[in-house]
Amino acid sequence: MSGHSRPWINEKRLRAHGTILAVCLWSFYAWNLATPGLRDRNGNLKGTDFLHFYTLGSLGAAHRGADLYDMHAQATLAVQRVPEAAGIRYLPLYPPQVSILFAPMASFSYGWSLILWWGCSTVVYGVCCYGVWRASPSLHNYGRTVVILALAFPAFFHLIAWGQTSAIALACFTLMFFLLRDRREFLAGLVLGCLIFKPQLGIAAAIVFVAIGAWKTVLAAAISAAGQLSAGILYYGIEPFRHWVGMLWNVRAVLPLLEPKLYQTHSLRTFWMMLLPWPGLSFGLYLLSAAFVLGLTIACWRRSQPMPLSLRYSALLFGTVLVAPHLTVYDLVILAPAFLLLADWIVAQPLTDSSRRMGTLLYLTYMLPLIGPFAKWTHVQLSVIAMAAALYVIWQICRESAPTADSATTKVDTAQKIAKA
Repeated sequence: MSGHSRPWINEKRLRAHGTILAVCLWSFYAWNLATPGLRDRNGNLKGTDFLHFYTLGSLGAAHRGADLYDMHAQATLAVQRVPEAAGIRYLPLYPPQVSILFAPMASFSYGWSLILWWGCSTVVYGVCCYGVWRASPSLHNYGRTVVILALAFPAFFHLIAWGQTSAIALACFTLMFFLLRDRREFLAGLVLGCLIFKPQLGIAAAIVFVAIGAWKTVLAAAISAAGQLSAGILYYGIEPFRHWVGMLWNVRAVLPLLEPKLYQTHSLRTFWMMLLPWPGLSFGLYLLSAAFVLGLTIACWRRSQPMPLSLRYSALLFGTVLVAPHLTVYDLVILAPAFLLLADWIVAQPLTDSSRRMGTLLYLTYMLPLIGPFAKWTHVQLSVIAMAAALYVIWQICRESAPTADSATTKVDTAQKIAKA
């Protein structure tokens, strides 16, 4: 296929698809919530996972550190605070300091706290998208399309519907991008360490920065993570922290409780779990594929000729999602900067096979989480394949753009001749 053929993905089509998707998603959600009380039309508690954070906040406000990892005590408290929560239980895996963050919300009713959290998550998401868009000069003429696609982003929809905390992770990754862009490596590390509240999202970045020798960033991340955990220890004492470490150590034994619906997850570990019925083999393939993904990501950051941060950071975000041992659909919201940065790169480039492939893969990565439930029957999570392919294309672009040894030698010889002249 000619590199000069017209791409099938264009602004008009993206805007139309985004508008249809946004109207369908948010209209359905509004209709589903339009019921009296705190249960929606499907019988689920409105805000779903937010109940867990509301309960943690109630424990934090009451200084009940001993109950932070007691499912029975939390279920009892949840029913006391929210009678409609009867029969709902959550596996407590968040570190102690998370309950301190949500303690102020415990002073409100569940309904008002949920509305407040929805508002905070939306503002954080909007600010992050706006900030990256402003830093993407080639997208400045496509502001309306960016807004539509941001509103229609399935991961953002799930973030709101689940009442989850992934907007905080998005804020960390967005701020870290700007700090790295400004060469403030130590501050970037401090922000990276804040991901300790969702440690699975910091694994890829930690490995990549260690591999490339970014010790200032790694040290700052360790300091930041330790400081955040220390806040929980100072507030509750050491016992809740020990219980949290114990929960993480034994997490594989309770994963069925954490992931009751594997089709809602989008990482390499659960990809292989759905595809293969043998746990040992699927976990081994997860480790091998994760090592391969990390290798590609590290290679993008190690090129002798530094590649644009937009490409390297997008590779890091895709690697973060793929390698994470546990990643549910709402966590895909951290890919929002990658979509914007790569779209900016595509628009700025002449039409080539690489830019066309990247555009197609971005479209698929954006849309495929919508059909994730079909993996119940197909046992193949297509979104994971699309993300892995996108990372591979980024690596190809980096490899093709790096100077060859012959060209580098020629440049040195030319410089020497000019110096002698």
